[in-house]
Amino acid sequence: MEKKIARLRRAKSTRARIRELGVPRLSVLRTGQHLYAQVFTADGSKVLASASTVQAEVKEGLKSGKNIEAAAKVGRVIAERAKAAGIEKVAFDRSGYRYHGRIKALADAAREGGLQF
Repeated sequence: MEKKIARLRRAKSTRARIRELGVPRLSVLRTGQHLYAQVFTADGSKVLASASTVQAEVKEGLKSGKNIEAAAKVGRVIAERAKAAGIEKVAFDRSGYRYHGRIKALADAAREGGLQF
C-alpha cells in the first residue's frame, strides 16, 4: 500500500504545479491490462480529448493493451484528437508513475504526433 500512497503523493504535487501553469493537462492512467490518456482543460473541469487501449479503433491491430507498442498507439491517437480539438500545447501529467517504459512511449508518440510539452 505504501507504493500506491507514494505515487499519489507525487501525482498531487505534480498536479499542483501544473495548475499554476494554466495550460491543458495530458493525464495518463496505467493499469495492469490497459492504458488511458485524457486531455483536461486548464482548470480540470472538462475532458477535451481521450484515448485508451479499451477503444476498438485503438485496440485494432494490437496483440495486447499492456505493452509499449500499445502505449505508442495511444500517444499517437491522443495527439491526433487533441489537435482536432485545437490544442497544441499541454502539460504532461504522468500521475506519479516513473517516466519509463509505457509512460515514456506514450509521451514520445504524443510529441511525434505534434503535441508540445
